[in-house]
Amino acid sequence: MSPKQKKILYRIIAAGIIYAGILIWSHTAVYEENIEGKLVEPFIFLIPFLMAGYDIVIKAIKNICHGQIFDENFLMLIAGIGAYGIREYSEAVAVILFYQVGELFQSYAVGKSRKSISDLMDICPEYANVENEDGTIEKMDPDDVETGSIIVIKPGERVPIDCVILNGESFLDTSALTGESVPRRGCEGDEIYSGSINGSGLLKCRTTKEYEDSTISKILEMVENASSRKSRHENFIHRFAKYYTPIVTIAAIILAVIPSLITGDWAEWIKRACTFLVISCPCALVISVPMGFFSGIGAASSIGVLVKGSNHLEAVADVKTICFDKTGTLTKGEFKVNGIYPDGISEDELLGLAELAERNSTHPIAVAICKAARDRKIPEAAIDGKTEISEIAGQGVILTVLDNDSCEKRIILLGNEKMMQANDICVKKNDLPGTIVYLADNGRFMGSILISDSIKPESIEALVELKQAGVEKCVLLTGDRKEQAESVCSSIHESVVKKHPGFTGKAIDEVAAELFPQDKVKAVERFIGELTGKGKVAFAGDGINDSPVLTRADVGIAMGSLGSDAAIEAADVVIMDDNPAKIAAVMKIAGKTLRIVKENIFFALGVKLLVLVLGAVGIASMWAAVFADVGVAVLAILNSMRALKVDNTGIA
Repeated sequence: MSPKQKKILYRIIAAGIIYAGILIWSHTAVYEENIEGKLVEPFIFLIPFLMAGYDIVIKAIKNICHGQIFDENFLMLIAGIGAYGIREYSEAVAVILFYQVGELFQSYAVGKSRKSISDLMDICPEYANVENEDGTIEKMDPDDVETGSIIVIKPGERVPIDCVILNGESFLDTSALTGESVPRRGCEGDEIYSGSINGSGLLKCRTTKEYEDSTISKILEMVENASSRKSRHENFIHRFAKYYTPIVTIAAIILAVIPSLITGDWAEWIKRACTFLVISCPCALVISVPMGFFSGIGAASSIGVLVKGSNHLEAVADVKTICFDKTGTLTKGEFKVNGIYPDGISEDELLGLAELAERNSTHPIAVAICKAARDRKIPEAAIDGKTEISEIAGQGVILTVLDNDSCEKRIILLGNEKMMQANDICVKKNDLPGTIVYLADNGRFMGSILISDSIKPESIEALVELKQAGVEKCVLLTGDRKEQAESVCSSIHESVVKKHPGFTGKAIDEVAAELFPQDKVKAVERFIGELTGKGKVAFAGDGINDSPVLTRADVGIAMGSLGSDAAIEAADVVIMDDNPAKIAAVMKIAGKTLRIVKENIFFALGVKLLVLVLGAVGIASMWAAVFADVGVAVLAILNSMRALKVDNTGIA
């Protein structure tokens, strides 16, 4: 409990003890025989009444002065005054006490449901250790640290700004960002993200962004703005409460006046009207429905998925078609040597020649070849002579070596089939899916290397779980070659069937390849047209070229770890660890949240309608009225908190 909640609790306990003492005294013979006791009774009961509810009286008066009349404080004040007016002093105090107990319980429940979001907000770093030119360390506000600054991150400290490790090695706790508990290893050259916690190693890093553009800053901004994006259910409840409360207040006045004029029993009908007013308070709806969505967003954040508003969470629950980008979404986005096919030489010799040609290049294909050579522990070939490297755009590279002794030229060609044809090299064509790199040494074909992107293991489970979660169509939209796109789809489907023998249908129902960004937008618009009124279309991607289609889709889902800033900015949902299986998880969370919200709406309205009728005919007491108000609100909020209880699959 917070200090404020504890203070209210102590006040309620004190008022309750005094109230109990007065009740006991009021049933003694001394009270019954002493007329003076009955005269001071209203003043004695006023002590626990004000002790428990003075804040309600103050709030009601302040709100009336500001023109905000129709709220729960006003209704409780009227109920208390009405109970005093008909000399039901004991009931007046009991109603206030019961109401305050309910409010305290409600406040505690709300605080518990905020914990997931509060934990996320706590990951904001307070300072950065900046290394000055003279080697001294200065603590600075992360906002004041410039891009390119050298920072030192000590063991146990949070990474303050996105940066690249220059020196040191450590394991990083990224659970606050990704929801994953397993630490990630960071070593020289690796990019690390703000909000992570450094393990046991000292790291010296160079910042790559300013704080306001860093991962942690973007996350906090998304969370803070999420509450401003209301769902249809929330907007309905706010509109409903705006008109509902004045209407029932007028109805209560009519209930007090007209029957009293007819029967002459003002005390009875004023009591019924006060009961009717307390019942009418819509706080159960106004609080519990947003709380349901808030809990759903909190549950998503706990597994490393950021939803930018309850309207987007609501839309996620209704997704029927989901379109995927290929590279970085279903595949790892990392080129890897997956096949070596030499012609007249060994695999190591072929890979060694390729490494020699690509040694100084930063192209992804060159990086993959050099890494494969290192993994095989192939010694770097020595070059005895002057070298010259030229790159032919869209074809490959040419390495020319001029021997120091003989002055003979050695020309190594490394590239695609077009390069070989342009240099009259006869090759053994390799039709395997992926990027094929051919190599020739002094005009002689030496073999080919297959380089391809690998499928994320999580993609297999993602597609199965999405179909189970209610998605009717999974589509691949990619700018890659048609052959490569179809090969990826085929590999994914084979893996799905192998892992899930009972799976029927296709893992990916439709493929569109060789698409430009505008083509992806048109494809998504076509699916939106097909589903008009029947569901939503989502798009999941990670590149800057995906920004237009992420914006156009009903739900844009960005891969937050490797994804571009533009994609994350354009998306409605951000998956912090690039795991596509979490799309299905957040769909399950969204579906569960909507079910809870609907349960709250029907439960609150049903109970209120029943007790309103009972109150109007004189059956429901003030106690029942307070239950219909506070009790229903507490039960609805407790129901909302169920949305917080999920695991990484989105299942409670």
